[in-house]
Amino acid sequence: MGSRVCGGCLSGLLIPLALWSIIVNILLYFPNGQASYASSNKLTNFVWYFEGICFSGVMMLIVAAVLLVLENENNHKCCQSENCTKKYMTMLSIIFSTLGIAFSGYCLVISALGLVQGPYCRTLKGWTYAFEGTAGRFLTDSSTWVQCLEPPNIVEWNIILFSILIALSGLQVIVCLIRIVIQLFKILCGTYSVIIQPGII
Repeated sequence: MGSRVCGGCLSGLLIPLALWSIIVNILLYFPNGQASYASSNKLTNFVWYFEGICFSGVMMLIVAAVLLVLENENNHKCCQSENCTKKYMTMLSIIFSTLGIAFSGYCLVISALGLVQGPYCRTLKGWTYAFEGTAGRFLTDSSTWVQCLEPPNIVEWNIILFSILIALSGLQVIVCLIRIVIQLFKILCGTYSVIIQPGII
C-alpha cells in the first residue's frame, strides 16, 4: 500500500513539472514579451524542437496520466488471477516510466545544446550565433553578452529559460527512475511474485 501511494505521488509530481515545461518553452518564443522575433524566425534553432512543449510537456502529461491509472487500486483485472494482473500493471508501469525518461531526456539534451550554443541575435555583423564557437564559455563571461544588440537581454533570457527547462526535465528523469526502482523492488524483493505458478490461473 505504501509503495502504491508513493508511486501515485511521484506520478502526480510529473504533472506540474510538465505544465511548467510547456510554459517555459512557450516563453522562449517571446523574448521580452515580443512576438515579432518568432514571426520573423529570428530565434535560436533549438526552440523549434518543441522539447518543452511536446516531449517534456504533452507527452509527459500522457505518461503521468497512464501511471496514475496504473496505480489505481480499482483497475479492472486483465487476467484471471490477481498476481497476473499485478504483473502486467508492473510491466506497463516500467515501460511508461522508461518512455518518460526518453521524453524528458530528449528535452534535457536539446535544452543543454541550446544553452551551450547561445542565442541567435543581431550583432555588429548582422544576425548570427554570436557565441556558437565558444563551447559555452560565454555563460561565465557576462562581459561578452553585449555583442547581442537585439533582442534586448536575449542572452539572459535564453540562459534562464533553458536552465529552467534543464532542471524541470532533469527532475522528470529522476522521478521516472525512482518509479522504475520501486517497480523493480516489487519484483525482486518479493512484494509479489511476477512468475505465475502452474495452477494459479
